[in-house]
Amino acid sequence: MSCGKKLLQVLLNNLTTYALRWSCDSDPLCDTTPSKKIYHRKLSLVALHFLLCKWSFLFTQGSTQLSTTEQSCSFLFLKMNPCGLFLLLLLMSRNGLCQQEEVCSKSVINSCNDCIRSGPYCVWCQQLNFTKPGEQEAARCDTKAQLMARGCTDIEIISPRNTQTIITNKPLSSSFTRQEPVQLSPQKISLKLRLGLPTTFSVHFKRVEGYPVDLYYLMDLSYSMKDDLENVKGLGQSLFAALKKITAHAQIGFGAFVDKTVLPYTNTNPEKLRRPCDDNYQQCQAAFGYRHVLSLTSKEEDFKTKVKQQFISGNLDSPEGSLDAIMQAAVCGDKIGWRNSSTRLIVLTTDAGFHMAGDGKLAGILEPNDEQCYMESSIYGRSSEMDYPSVGQLARQLEKNNIQPIFAVTKNMEDVYKKLSKMIPKSEVGVLSTNSDNVVNLIVNAYNRLSSSVTLTHDTLPDNVRVVYTPICSNPGPAGDAKGICNKVHDGDEISFNVTVTAHSCMESQSFTISPLGIKDTLTVSLSTNCECLCEDPNDKKHSHCRMNGRVSCGICSCNEGHVGQFCECAVGEKGGQSLRSTCQRQNGTECEGRGDCVCGRCRCHTTESGKSYHGDFCECDDEHCEKYKNKLCGGNGRCICGKCNCGSGFEGSACQCAVSDVGCRTLNNSVCFGRGTCKCNRCQCKEGYQRPHCQQCLGCPDPCQTKLNCIECLGFESGPFKKNCTVACSQSIYHEMVDHFLLTSKPCQQKDSEGCWVTFKLEQLVGEDNYKAEILKQRVCPEPPSVIAIIGGSIAAVALIGIMLLMLIKLLIYMRDLKEFRKFENEKKKSRWAEADNPLFKNATTTVANPTFTGE
Repeated sequence: MSCGKKLLQVLLNNLTTYALRWSCDSDPLCDTTPSKKIYHRKLSLVALHFLLCKWSFLFTQGSTQLSTTEQSCSFLFLKMNPCGLFLLLLLMSRNGLCQQEEVCSKSVINSCNDCIRSGPYCVWCQQLNFTKPGEQEAARCDTKAQLMARGCTDIEIISPRNTQTIITNKPLSSSFTRQEPVQLSPQKISLKLRLGLPTTFSVHFKRVEGYPVDLYYLMDLSYSMKDDLENVKGLGQSLFAALKKITAHAQIGFGAFVDKTVLPYTNTNPEKLRRPCDDNYQQCQAAFGYRHVLSLTSKEEDFKTKVKQQFISGNLDSPEGSLDAIMQAAVCGDKIGWRNSSTRLIVLTTDAGFHMAGDGKLAGILEPNDEQCYMESSIYGRSSEMDYPSVGQLARQLEKNNIQPIFAVTKNMEDVYKKLSKMIPKSEVGVLSTNSDNVVNLIVNAYNRLSSSVTLTHDTLPDNVRVVYTPICSNPGPAGDAKGICNKVHDGDEISFNVTVTAHSCMESQSFTISPLGIKDTLTVSLSTNCECLCEDPNDKKHSHCRMNGRVSCGICSCNEGHVGQFCECAVGEKGGQSLRSTCQRQNGTECEGRGDCVCGRCRCHTTESGKSYHGDFCECDDEHCEKYKNKLCGGNGRCICGKCNCGSGFEGSACQCAVSDVGCRTLNNSVCFGRGTCKCNRCQCKEGYQRPHCQQCLGCPDPCQTKLNCIECLGFESGPFKKNCTVACSQSIYHEMVDHFLLTSKPCQQKDSEGCWVTFKLEQLVGEDNYKAEILKQRVCPEPPSVIAIIGGSIAAVALIGIMLLMLIKLLIYMRDLKEFRKFENEKKKSRWAEADNPLFKNATTTVANPTFTGE
């Protein structure tokens, strides 16, 4: 390759790496907090210049052949034209393009510790006499440049920095041996961080050649997978052969699943539980949830034998208990046989979807999955007692145990499992053929995709800690993310990640781990914060700087008991220090509001950063923090006095932003806000319930048709509750007219008065809150009085009717009773049975006498 082409390749790589990927927008060091001004567009413009220069070089110098012994590519780069020199300077000064303006955002600063905690660029000057008498000690806290400009020497500046110490750093292994390989370095690092100041360290990863592979084949044995099972029984040899090409240290295990053996997932008829398949299918095993068949082994014959012993089972619904099976395979590591140093794979083959957390309620299973192992005699013992796991639970356990799932599914389930794969890091999806004869190629391809992608991430972080990654490799993922990704990584390739850690609050020593997904190697990061100033103070309790009444701590006086003040110049006396200080506190608040020093029981106020003084008995007032308008204090139309704007003539508003005018508040009748509000800043501020813009309507007020009825009745008809004091109660708020026809355009009111008559009137609200004009129809609609004759006649008729009905009821009851007795008599008559007999007094008229001697001859 010519030197020019090599140089082009270098330029292109640098352009991609620096200009496009590591711009200020994605660099974790380029913070975008309001206190730091980031120049985002600068690098993009320079990158464009970079690209133009590169193409210029391509057409002018790209074909030049040079002897590497005489001139190097770097020399050519400098010689070719001014553009080349500019580009070299650009690449060498990348950090300069993303610089931040150092700002110290101070709040209430009373000590060096307060200072260094308030921002990453805040430093403290411990130089004696740096502050003037009466000046607040917070003036010692600023950026280093500002303090040095004010005369503080470099040696007197306290500015804790980040420190990092590598504790364990074993070298990376090149190939796998029987010893534990090292694929990640360093292994342990200690960080001590300044709040808000990021620190960056490098992590290196190298995938060991010939790294062991543990593959656990997890198969759906529902009835629809019968053809697939027959093919898998003959794949043992080819599967082992494919793994041997990857590594000489491969192991395979086997497990099977169907679903929970309860309704509605499985037919619970005892005969169906024993034989859930169709009657015409001879070889069928009993229903089960998940069964571990073969622990991980390197013996090919064992795998073949165990798989050939498997038969199809069955269930009722389409989704299977695959998540149950994966969870048990992940957490029962000792039973599955996962090795410590290996790439762990679970290959799930199925043609159906999956049940997940909550589906167990269909079977009355309410106990949530607890992510524990319940393998009893190679069977998931609590399958029918515990709900399915959630996808989040499954992803957590797979990541915790460094297991990478491969979902080998049929075409119709591809979309479902791709969505599942997005929620499970380091997982792949492959499409099975109709009879699973492509499963070996599917597994090999999925393994290659998984192993070529390295994702570096971390476990749970301490509170207020941020970690971002910048990958450094040939095919990096995005920089500044919460995980680092490098793609197309081959065995033996060494890649790096820049890890940036930022702490935002003080903490005790804590730790977290960083590790590549699917790899057991980890980096333990011990983290503590630097929140205390380590000042070299003289050990003198009677320092002359403190009037012999205290000692110096980081340049300021810490007074002995009985003395107070900036230089311990005030003796407390009999009152006691606490009693004296309490007189400098407003309503048990902060001493002098944190804006002054309590000197002998009185507040001595500090000056502000602009040179003005706080004022008030407790330094509670300042004239710089009033409301702004158009970025001007009090809009430039007034003075700020003790935090409030005192507007000049012709202006009003909280920030003097409004000219005094009521043009926008005037109504058509020239009233201001209809008398139901005040005009402020040329806008109506309406009373409660009334609506802008002119307070004309009150949507939430009571209906005046009802509230003014009593006044309408007394004014128009001299009746009702207000009859005796109508003038006092109503004439001041209602101007009324008695009319035959309405002239007002408002809607009519129709109400019933105290005499039961319907009164019709209209109301129009006048200027003011309770002023109305009323038009009242002269004629009321009153109901006619009741007829006495009709009432008496009706009463008599009603009594007569009731009497007749009562007699008819009595007659009906008597009839019913007689009818009942008659029917009873008839029934008894039918039941009577008389014996047949002659009357003993009856004599028959004919007498027959027989001749005793007659023989009949």
